[in-house]
Amino acid sequence: MVRSQGGVPQRLGSEAARRAFSFRMLGDIIAELRRVTWPTPEETLRLTIMVIAVSAAVGAFLGVIDIAFSRIFARLIGT
Repeated sequence: MVRSQGGVPQRLGSEAARRAFSFRMLGDIIAELRRVTWPTPEETLRLTIMVIAVSAAVGAFLGVIDIAFSRIFARLIGT
């Protein structure tokens, strides 16, 4: 939708106008991706290892908590 001078939304009238809008949007996306500061391969590897380590630590912690609560609950119900 495009806003006219009065601020009222209007539909694009032709297929060509829609295509031009799509190409402009695609050009904006490409321009924005060129401005991105991409991480170096070393930084990517370091951060990936950090994410895996933190995920494993959180998983182990939650596993221990789960086992503890399972045992407590089993004793409470007398199993």
